[in-house]
Amino acid sequence: MKPAYLKPFSVVFIIVLADQLIKTWVRTHMSLTEDIHFLGDHGMLHYTENNGMAFGMELGGVFGKLVLTTFRIVAVGAITYGLIYLIKHKYHRGLIMCVALILAGALGNIVDSTFYGLIYQNEPLFMGRVVDMFYFPLFSGYFPQWVPIWGGQDYVFFRPVFNLADSAISVGVIAILLFQKRYFKHQTPHVNSTNSEMVEE
Repeated sequence: MKPAYLKPFSVVFIIVLADQLIKTWVRTHMSLTEDIHFLGDHGMLHYTENNGMAFGMELGGVFGKLVLTTFRIVAVGAITYGLIYLIKHKYHRGLIMCVALILAGALGNIVDSTFYGLIYQNEPLFMGRVVDMFYFPLFSGYFPQWVPIWGGQDYVFFRPVFNLADSAISVGVIAILLFQKRYFKHQTPHVNSTNSEMVEE
């Protein structure tokens, strides 16, 4: 593998491997809904499974599950192609690493939804549930009555339970949004006054 491809794809491999090792440990050492606290009541492993998307969001039913898994597989193919394109055309290294993080996260959750049902639950291919375990309920309270929609309801921040794959996707997307001007900086050609050749700024 060429050096330019080695680092981003090594990152993908390491994240997917770490994600699957954590999920396998949780599956084999914890009971569903069990908690292991490591930051008191504000940080814990909380074993849960979901049928759907990142942070526990779901697309209901068998059909929804098939649609989501198929979409993930197509998306991974597109992201892989995009990553190779970015490397080949020497885009900003930060952008390349962000896309590598997104690809790693997508692959990590695809392994769950594609194979875990077959391995652990005696279900057909593509019917697996995604394992989530990181839970950080940093603080809780309730919305005042005057707040539209949620007035009078309790809230917990941060409520979603997630996994390493979710984190990789989130970090990659947020970094692209934060540094998009740097990553997608346009190279504007101008005429060199001495030789009238087009050069890049």
